[in-house]
Amino acid sequence: MLIPDKISTYLNKRASDIWKIENDYPKYFRNIIVVPSIAESKILPQLIESIELNDELELQNTLLLIVINNSIHSSDEVKEDNKKTREYLRNLNTKLNLSFVDACSTGKEMDDKNGGVGLARKIGMDLALTKFDYNSSRKNILICTDADCIVNTNYLSEISKGFNQNNYEAAVVNFTHDISADDEETKAIICYEIFLRYYVLGLSYAKSDYAFHTIGSTMLCTPEAYVKVEGMNKRKAAEDFYFLEKLAKIYPIGKIKSTFVHPSKRSSWRVPFGTGRSVDRYLSNERDEYQLYDPKSFIILKNWLEVFYDHSLNKQNSLIKTAKNIHPALADFLVQQDFENFVNKVLLKNNSLNEIEKQKHFWFDAFKTLKLIHYLRDETYPNINMFDAIDELLKMMNIENKIKRSSAIPDLETQKKYLKLLRKIQS
Repeated sequence: MLIPDKISTYLNKRASDIWKIENDYPKYFRNIIVVPSIAESKILPQLIESIELNDELELQNTLLLIVINNSIHSSDEVKEDNKKTREYLRNLNTKLNLSFVDACSTGKEMDDKNGGVGLARKIGMDLALTKFDYNSSRKNILICTDADCIVNTNYLSEISKGFNQNNYEAAVVNFTHDISADDEETKAIICYEIFLRYYVLGLSYAKSDYAFHTIGSTMLCTPEAYVKVEGMNKRKAAEDFYFLEKLAKIYPIGKIKSTFVHPSKRSSWRVPFGTGRSVDRYLSNERDEYQLYDPKSFIILKNWLEVFYDHSLNKQNSLIKTAKNIHPALADFLVQQDFENFVNKVLLKNNSLNEIEKQKHFWFDAFKTLKLIHYLRDETYPNINMFDAIDELLKMMNIENKIKRSSAIPDLETQKKYLKLLRKIQS
């Protein structure tokens, strides 16, 4: 298979030659699922079994690539578990095209400085570039998920349909956690998924370009988009946030709502924040988890974005003055972010409206958006009760909410109703 020049250039410049694909196939694929796996010998089979239930034709055109990984100084327990995973995959009898990468045995471990989920994803995604069918008339799709997930039986077919019918270059697939039980882990994951969905709903209300979920197990892109943004980063946490942010600066992020990935609700030591850490924090009562950003912060964001992208207001004084009129804290934030320098060096020295628009999109990105919301939380509008926040945001968006509650933190069944309502809105 002749690899396109742009892909080949990326591989020569940014990929490592330390790691290789084991159990390789003498064929090429349209879909490649990349899964980082660290100490997952007990749970990984569930993911594999769920993928096996997908459409047979899609499976023929799909490679599952598992990156078994640990760092040099990972614990003996982690290394022993990874050894079990390696032996399990070598001996597995499956109808899947299943390959793996040994980034865990002596001499092949990730270094302690960079070792983590970002590098593990990058190793797999870089190697995946060598296994795509670049002669195919249909889209090649790089699919990220995690070892502790399961996927729907229409997972591959809906992803493929979404990319080919909508001409996506990047997208996220829908997700839900299992909330059928009533144990403490379920209470924790309800809190966390509400937090995730509420934030994205707030961004949607504000008409932000970055109103999408940034969850590693839901990320999708073409190999061309992957190399365009210079690949995955090596971050040990939030690698998904920054990768999707890079993609969103160049491509609209599509949303595949017709199928689901189901991440685990377990607590986890694997990353310092995210799902597992949030569950762990809830279980240890570190802080009040039943709080969300004040919806007033999203009103400020909405008003700011309207002004920021108004072509008639591209002069520094107009923008700063108008920001102060929206809210003094917004103006303070912009000063803190050196906005004046951006205006002087970019906006006032550029005559192309398209270029100005692009630079604004680049400058006020997903990270600055989050920083603004955090700044408003810390300086002006502290977090409020979770369910009060949802009620208020839904009212602001004119979305019907028939849920009744008689207390600040309602019973578990009512909490589930709130989460299901948020899921319905985003589906």
